[in-house]
Amino acid sequence: MYYYIMKTICDWNNCFDVGEYKAPVEKDNSKNYRLLCLKHVKEFNRNWNYFAGMTDNQVIEFLKSDMTWHKKTQSFSSSDNFFKVLWNNVLNDGLEDKSLRDQIIFNNKINFNQNDIKAFGILGVKVGLKWDKIQEKFKKLVKKFHPDINAGDKSFEEKLKIITLAYTQLKNTYRQKIGK
Repeated sequence: MYYYIMKTICDWNNCFDVGEYKAPVEKDNSKNYRLLCLKHVKEFNRNWNYFAGMTDNQVIEFLKSDMTWHKKTQSFSSSDNFFKVLWNNVLNDGLEDKSLRDQIIFNNKINFNQNDIKAFGILGVKVGLKWDKIQEKFKKLVKKFHPDINAGDKSFEEKLKIITLAYTQLKNTYRQKIGK
């Protein structure tokens, strides 16, 4: 029994060598490519200029956009920017009176509900931990799971949103209990 293996011929004019190497067809980062032999893919690469036919302004705009993976970004000052809200929550937790805060926690006057206990678990801290320790842990988690630190991976953004919700749950509980 004979098996014939089909090989692709180089997609270069009048070349009949085997095309094993991918070369893009367009500049739009699409999945479209053509197969070339080693000799012609080297020639293709030597002559390839992604910016050919673009004006200087188009090249500059492309490079600016490339810094954010060609995705639209919000101004940090935008009122609905998730990370601005997140940062403001960290800095403005409303629990500045340390002696009052510690007194309530040490006297076990805070009764935590199921959502609070779940939030402690999400943050990875013990139930009833002092507020300043919760803040420290939250700041560490923000740094660890921030999408910019993790190459824009959306799964980290979702994890950070859950962590922020847990932090906000505890912040509201602690704020209610000390009357702020």
